[in-house]
Amino acid sequence: MPLSKVVIIDYGSQVTQLIARRVREAGIYSEIHSCATPGDQIAALRPSALILSGGPASVGEEDAPTLDPTLLTLGVPVLGICYGMQLLAHHLGGQLAKSLTREYGPADLRRSAACTLWDGLDKDVSRVWMSHGDKVLTPPPDFTVTGSTPTLDVTAMANEDKKIYAVQFHPEVHHSVDGVQMLRNFLFKAARLTPDWTMASFVDRTIQAMAEQIGDRHVVCALSGGIDSTVVAVLLNHAIGKRLHCIFVDNGLLRLNEGEEVPRCMREHFNLNLTVVQAQDRFLSRLKGVDDPEQKRKIIGRTFIEIFDEEASKLPQVDFLAQGTLYPDIIESVSHKGPSAVIKSHHNVGGLPETMNLKLVEPLRELFKDEVRKVAAQLNMPDSIVWRQPFPGPGLAIRILGAVTEQRLYILRKADNIVQQELRDSGWYTKVWQGFAVLLPLKTVGVMGDQRTYEHIIALRIVDSVDAMTADWTRLPPEIIERMSGRIISEVKGVNRVVYDVSSKPPSTIEWE
Repeated sequence: MPLSKVVIIDYGSQVTQLIARRVREAGIYSEIHSCATPGDQIAALRPSALILSGGPASVGEEDAPTLDPTLLTLGVPVLGICYGMQLLAHHLGGQLAKSLTREYGPADLRRSAACTLWDGLDKDVSRVWMSHGDKVLTPPPDFTVTGSTPTLDVTAMANEDKKIYAVQFHPEVHHSVDGVQMLRNFLFKAARLTPDWTMASFVDRTIQAMAEQIGDRHVVCALSGGIDSTVVAVLLNHAIGKRLHCIFVDNGLLRLNEGEEVPRCMREHFNLNLTVVQAQDRFLSRLKGVDDPEQKRKIIGRTFIEIFDEEASKLPQVDFLAQGTLYPDIIESVSHKGPSAVIKSHHNVGGLPETMNLKLVEPLRELFKDEVRKVAAQLNMPDSIVWRQPFPGPGLAIRILGAVTEQRLYILRKADNIVQQELRDSGWYTKVWQGFAVLLPLKTVGVMGDQRTYEHIIALRIVDSVDAMTADWTRLPPEIIERMSGRIISEVKGVNRVVYDVSSKPPSTIEWE
């Protein structure tokens, strides 16, 4: 029986990923696809239901995203959110208008007619979250207005016969009090989907799929010691056993002592074929004098692939390269507008040469990070792996702003090690999503030992998140920040100032580069 699947059409909302999260939390698999994706390609995915996201554009404007009419002929339930609602109204014969003022923030939704989305809601009024500048003035023929607010007559509308629903607010954000229930009503009552997305079913399905994909051939796996690549390796070990060849590359961009600790951990806990490659000189020589972060990422990605090709050539019949690419990597590397507005390229997905000799195996490419942790628990991995904080593929190269040098790496390693120690000692390591140090390309004046200094700045970046798609800066107790700062300045030669990053994602990213 095919897996239930909700396809989300992305029109550029900053919270489109939250829709996918809410659907998956309900036990339904979801995928996000650009609004530029042709309707026949969406149809080929055989979706069980469609959700049209919000977006910043105005319907009908030049270059504004449009709705492929094919999507409304698939015979599956459709939910339009914000811009998605306006598109549905526009294409089905309703009338739009500019709001007198842009409405952003809370509003009281009064449900004015029965609607499947409202099933099980106790009160006639719900607090919802608005973010729009346009509005639906009149709904399309055969649509019923199902909700309004004091400032918006058509806040929700529905055609129950065609199972098309639309809301002007954002049910996916936590500010919409009954939003999760509304989405679940769409999934389970309107679309009548089966909650069959579990990590246990994912593990079984993935092991079987990889065994069929690979056959009797061999796979080389880029093993970093992080949770993503380790889960990939363990899944592959279940699927193909000793035909998996894991390679750990010490690229000179690792954290303090990781070059020795990671191979030791992998050998102690997992029965894997593991080769360690010392490639520090190759990476650092190619990064010499490179300031641009995108260039850093792509140089590192290409060098990784080059090494894997070389190592694979020493092994019999290796045809595949396994990577720990996650769904956020895919989303952030493909803009809803096309390649022109990509947030950043990940070396997993953005730095691969066209002439690469190995085919890719990416068993985690449909998972968010918290789902990977659940897979790790399903595979009975130790907590030290399950709760290891994310570490970027390009390593410390993108936490050193500007050129990478041995001296700057030394400074950052020492500072970052203090951050890790203090987070663990205080019990905050597993409470936060990620905590690390960043070396800035600046120097400041200081006074140490009655002498004037002119030395480096370390920024502390510590954030809370669920899946890295959005994040907020962690309100770490001041005494912990004080200990980190004091130790870094006193123990790391070359640093005389520490700052704390208090920006959230969006608008900032988690990493600085």
